[in-house]
Amino acid sequence: MGEKRAVIVIKTSLKSATSDVAYWQSQTYEARLAALETIRREFHQWKYNAEPGFQRVYRIVKQA
Repeated sequence: MGEKRAVIVIKTSLKSATSDVAYWQSQTYEARLAALETIRREFHQWKYNAEPGFQRVYRIVKQA
């Protein structure tokens, strides 16, 4: 909820820019999933102003 993170910005030229693929391949799958979950939560907060969750749909069927 009250998670605070430092923002690090590194300015580089396009000629010297490297791919992020090597970095993410060097991370464990737990770290990659944690980063993905953080991005997903931030997106839902930004887009819908709500915490993400599962929708529950109930269907009532009248049986004879």
